Amino acid sequence: MSTTVTPPASTKRLGSSYHKLFISTTISNIGDGMSLIAYPWLASAITRNPILIAGVALVQRLPWLVFTLPAGVITDRVDRKRAMVIADFIRFVLTLIVALAVFSRQSSLPGVDELSTVTGTATGLYIVLLLATLLLGTAEVLRDNCGQTFMPSIVRSDQLEKANGRMWSAEMIANTFIGPPLGSLLLLVAFSLPFFVDSVSFFAAAALVAAIPGTFRADRPDDHVQAPWRTELAEGFRWLWSNDLLRAMAIILGLMNMASTLSGSVLVLFAQEILHIGPLVFTIMGFGFAAGGALGGIIAPRLSKRFGSGTCLAMTLASGAITSFFIGLSSWWPVVMVMFALGTALGSTWNVITVSLRQTIIPSHLLGRVNSVYRFFAWGMMPIGAAIGGVTVTVVSHLVNREFALRSAFFLDAFIYACLFIAGRSKLTTAKLEAARASVPA
Repeated sequence: MSTTVTPPASTKRLGSSYHKLFISTTISNIGDGMSLIAYPWLASAITRNPILIAGVALVQRLPWLVFTLPAGVITDRVDRKRAMVIADFIRFVLTLIVALAVFSRQSSLPGVDELSTVTGTATGLYIVLLLATLLLGTAEVLRDNCGQTFMPSIVRSDQLEKANGRMWSAEMIANTFIGPPLGSLLLLVAFSLPFFVDSVSFFAAAALVAAIPGTFRADRPDDHVQAPWRTELAEGFRWLWSNDLLRAMAIILGLMNMASTLSGSVLVLFAQEILHIGPLVFTIMGFGFAAGGALGGIIAPRLSKRFGSGTCLAMTLASGAITSFFIGLSSWWPVVMVMFALGTALGSTWNVITVSLRQTIIPSHLLGRVNSVYRFFAWGMMPIGAAIGGVTVTVVSHLVNREFALRSAFFLDAFIYACLFIAGRSKLTTAKLEAARASVPA
């Protein structure tokens, strides 16, 4: 049985291993934040077709549907730290390839203020974008699954909400407050520049995780005999499906993510054609994500104690319906920014509470597989949402007009969230969450 590093005994300090992971995650999320601007703007410079634009989002999330389950088995079989390093290094190489491809076609791309003149599709560059996005998403699936199973090995169980809250706040600040404005400025200099910097961030993230001491394989009995993939995967599936709370949570989160991706897949077109903003203002609008995410990550443990975990989850579902509806009505970007802040603040609370719960109640030797099954339901719906978003805008454009079509994606998003609030209020109660935590042996 492989050795792991024992989490620090102190109840106050999170330890150097956590801080290396924290800095690594922050750096890579700055790169991710730049890509939030660079990838959709690149796609909209190649084509104005909403289905092709949504296709990039679909391909990015497709690995969560097709690779999540195998990633869970891999996570429980290998050194989780090493897998994270390899995944980040692969993302470094792939992003560098995209940067070089964009650089080679840079002179033929329109300026960021000339996107409305795009009439055709740069087929070669679009194919490179799709392939790289698919592979980047695959590496992300493995990296994120390992990251969530890695945390309990370096942090005490009574510190998980604190550690996850700080991590989530840092991710949101880096992803939506630091990365996007930096990406916008670099994009104004050259289309390829954000991709080059993003590739460097992945390399730095890999180096920091590699510096964490110890090996981090799943704890298994000394007499454990490795079973076939399907057998191990079925074990994780059965564990999740037999847990009424996590099963409901996974399905509800999957539908939440489907709804959010439905509208998010056409957000860049909504911003350009309804809000009439460019990449710099688009970035400023995205500060709502950053402010809400940072605040939500910090206050989540307090909200959970004050109102109860179940009430906080219900508030997330209600806020999703309200904010999406008002975004669909809006034509002024500051309103959208405020809605982003409100929705993301409570969305962060959902993540902190549910991730910490899973890390607490799932046995260590099953954590990778159960997490992967959970994320299969929770994240596997995202490519479906992206496809629905692109098709919705295309169909409604023919039935009504382009403006209402772009707004309709957010109205449909709001309707789905409202239905989930009604269904989730009785299934995800504070009493059920507390009972699940109490059932874990001391």
